[in-house]
Amino acid sequence: MTDPRFVAVIDIGKTNTKLALVDLASGAEVAVETTPNRVQPGPPWPHFDSEAQWAFLSGAMRRLAATHRIDAISVTTHGACAAFLTADGRLAAPVMDYEFTGTDSTRAAYDRLRPSFAETGSPALPRGLNLGAQLHHALIADPGLADRCAHVVTWPQYWGFRLTGALACDLSSLGCHTDLWNPGAGAWSSLPAALGLAGKMAPPRRPDEVLGTLTPTLQAEWGIGPVPVAVGIHDSNASLLPHLRARKAPFAVVSTGTWVICMAIGGNPAPLDPARDTLVNVAATGQPVPSARFMGGREHDLIRAGSIAPGHAEDVAAVLSRGVMLLPAVVPDSGPFAGLTHRWMAPPETEGETAVALDFYLALMAAECLSLIAAEGPALVEGPFSANPRFLAMLSTATDREVIPSRARTGTALGAALLFSQDAPATAPDEVTRPDPGLRSYAQAWRHAVAASG
Repeated sequence: MTDPRFVAVIDIGKTNTKLALVDLASGAEVAVETTPNRVQPGPPWPHFDSEAQWAFLSGAMRRLAATHRIDAISVTTHGACAAFLTADGRLAAPVMDYEFTGTDSTRAAYDRLRPSFAETGSPALPRGLNLGAQLHHALIADPGLADRCAHVVTWPQYWGFRLTGALACDLSSLGCHTDLWNPGAGAWSSLPAALGLAGKMAPPRRPDEVLGTLTPTLQAEWGIGPVPVAVGIHDSNASLLPHLRARKAPFAVVSTGTWVICMAIGGNPAPLDPARDTLVNVAATGQPVPSARFMGGREHDLIRAGSIAPGHAEDVAAVLSRGVMLLPAVVPDSGPFAGLTHRWMAPPETEGETAVALDFYLALMAAECLSLIAAEGPALVEGPFSANPRFLAMLSTATDREVIPSRARTGTALGAALLFSQDAPATAPDEVTRPDPGLRSYAQAWRHAVAASG
């Protein structure tokens, strides 16, 4: 089918696994199912429960096919993840969780192999956030893995392989701080060869190419025809794609979820500082994209600790009048203020005040990320924070630019579906958030306090 309309999107996030059906005629999500991801403790290392994820996706796909037309399938996943496959297509080892700290035990040896930031645009990151560090650790920790492994595929293409039997890596996942890719040259870095994997890495392809056709077995099991399956895409780059299609530069995208990823399109190029968690992403089009990030969704959950108090106008007033501020960094080993330990300036007195101050903190962290990558133009917010008016107002105030929230229920599904379309998505007029003069002094005070802490 050359012009699919209804695209089933498999979205494997760090926190949840989702299946969404996107109508490309309207850009709307017709149906969504989701389930939490649970990391298995090991052995041999903490890993994703790929079989539980597959079981959920299979059931959700059958239910979706029973009530809706499906013309194509696309896959989007979080980054810093890959699968070792045997020659007959089985997992050669469990798929490592990038938060595994055991990679620290082999980090010194890995650092002697990894290419420079100038080559890869990939900063040295903790735990397994550099995908190359995961691959290196796995090959050392499991001495038989090198012999069992016939192929290495990035995470979207693991699912694409199960759907089609075809092997690939995609450019956007390779460009996600893996150390494996040279975005300037559009080619492998020196690392795959150094790891002994040069002949085993699946071929790099653009996310918007067709990987293959759904296998006959799955067609029969799910009640779906021989639909095409896209190569697939890294989730933050999926969030970026609709805006690349619909907007003229300059602008920025703030993709929110477990990670908050800020990406600058068409701003004035600025030197990136790898010590502040800046990096070069690779868009679906193959173009390098200056980016910065922090673990905003995780920080939100740690501070809220299960509280659902929303915060009201009186809480906002109290936070502003008493200077209730959360200073970075709640997750101290990543983001623009890595190494700092979070603390309160005038601690909150109620859960509502905590909610308000946290919203402001997350927006100010995102504003710092946008500054580091010299972003210009409006900031487009994707994902769950797009529905948070306090976050939007503080982000607009701190950056002194318009902020535009996405209407999508998930920040990535539309972008993944657009791998099958060259057209810009249909959109309603923007709902624009503009700077609030009443928040300016708070933003300035927060920045001064952070500077004093550093």
